[in-house]
Amino acid sequence: MTEKQSEQKNKRKRIEFSLHAPHANEVLLMGDFNQWDGKKHYMKKVGQGAWEKALMLTPGTYEYKFIVDGSWQEDPANRQNRLNPFGTYNNLLNVTE
Repeated sequence: MTEKQSEQKNKRKRIEFSLHAPHANEVLLMGDFNQWDGKKHYMKKVGQGAWEKALMLTPGTYEYKFIVDGSWQEDPANRQNRLNPFGTYNNLLNVTE
């Protein structure tokens, strides 16, 4: 590991994502932090319709969305968003040092 990689790893912060989806059978967290790969971040149902996933992210701005039972969904708890190339919106997350 190079010195720069070590510094970036040390600056990572734990970010918790959550979504209230009481009738969902499966929730995926998708974003540019995982190259929009649906096989990487399955969320865990933690009771009463709450789904959670924690990630370690380096400082920066990220775009993300959820897939709830196969349908794309924005994060209703995050009003920061950006228009994407498909004509819908992605949520924005700014991770600071």
